[in-house]
Amino acid sequence: MPHFKMSDESSSTSSSQLVEDFEGELDEEVDSEEGKNQKDRGSPTPSLSSFASLRAVIRIKQKYQAIKRRRQEMALGLGTQGGLTGAPRCTSPKIFTFSGLTPPPFPAIPSVPQKKKKRGRKRDVLYPPERRRKMPKQERSRATSCLYLLFVIVFIQVYNAIENLDDHVLRYDLEGLEKTLRREMFGQQGAVEGLLSHLNDYLSTYVHNKPLVVSIHGPSGVGKSHLGRLLAGHFRSVVGDTLVLQYYVLHHCPQEANAMQCARNLSTLISEMVEKAEEEEKIPLFIFDEAEHMHMEIFDVLLQLVASKQSNEYLNAIYLILSNLGHAHITKHMLQNSSSIPMAMTASGRHSNLVKELTPILRKTLEKHHPLWSEADIVPLGLLEKGHVMECFLEEVTREGFYPDHSNIERLAGEIEYYPAVGGREYSQTGCKQVVAKVNLL
Repeated sequence: MPHFKMSDESSSTSSSQLVEDFEGELDEEVDSEEGKNQKDRGSPTPSLSSFASLRAVIRIKQKYQAIKRRRQEMALGLGTQGGLTGAPRCTSPKIFTFSGLTPPPFPAIPSVPQKKKKRGRKRDVLYPPERRRKMPKQERSRATSCLYLLFVIVFIQVYNAIENLDDHVLRYDLEGLEKTLRREMFGQQGAVEGLLSHLNDYLSTYVHNKPLVVSIHGPSGVGKSHLGRLLAGHFRSVVGDTLVLQYYVLHHCPQEANAMQCARNLSTLISEMVEKAEEEEKIPLFIFDEAEHMHMEIFDVLLQLVASKQSNEYLNAIYLILSNLGHAHITKHMLQNSSSIPMAMTASGRHSNLVKELTPILRKTLEKHHPLWSEADIVPLGLLEKGHVMECFLEEVTREGFYPDHSNIERLAGEIEYYPAVGGREYSQTGCKQVVAKVNLL
């Protein structure tokens, strides 16, 4: 231990002596540099060497101050070691515990009242696209909303129209009418399809700009009156007896002298039926059979009733005109063109050709008779073949309760007069007109 103490004292003295020596040297250098600076200051013009020496002095002074601070720190360290020389160097380590320690009280943080921020009105400022700070809000155009609303309204209208279409078609039971006509009308399938097409288009809605006028023409015995009876029976079952009129000229107005009075009575009757149908939201049916015997006064009244200038209730009506006017054109056309018609052609195909070629001729002839036919859709009925006549006999024999013997039916059909066979077809001159009379003779 004495050995270590002596060494510490010697080291301390030597280090202090070295510091003092270095300090003395620095003082001398500083004094010499200051003397030089004073000489330079006294000179009238300072030189670059004076500035360099000044920087050196400042640098030496800073170094001196740093050594002086270091010396003071070393002296403090030696003093503490000298005070502990009597104590033992090695001591057992102390274990640190938190016992006995009291945490310092935390200073109270003063509450700073928060200022309520005023909500200013946001103003969206638009900047150029390359410097845009905030994207502008895309405002929805009112025109787009109006367009969407228009689409919805149109969709609802179309949907209601489709629903009303189905309601009208179901109300008048056109499917049942089609089955009845196909079963009862022989050899006129093409004409039946054309008539049903007109009825379907007209009865699909209740709003019309003109009444439906259909004029059915054909030779005697081809089924015009029978077709009128079938239509009258069907419409009576769907719209009622009071909204169906079957007008026979030879029965209702046989005398030409009473034509004017008959026309006034007919106009009054039709007006009453139309008004009643308007109240019930139904479409009445007017059938005029044997129109070739109709007086001109009645034609004039009908033309006034079917004109489109009438009120709405007169536009919702169906007029069916049955006549044999123009039968000569129909007979001539079928006899001359039957050889060019292929046997495999369907009934609808033959009727479409018949309508396409005969309608202009018939319309021209009928308009000369009266202008009423300019407002009508013309449906021609063709001649009946021998096979169609046999079907008429079979239907009538079955209705009367006789046994349907095929040989007997062929014999009865052979008693009917026919035109000369052309193209393998035999057309009856009287159609099925004599069928009922011949079956009654059995």
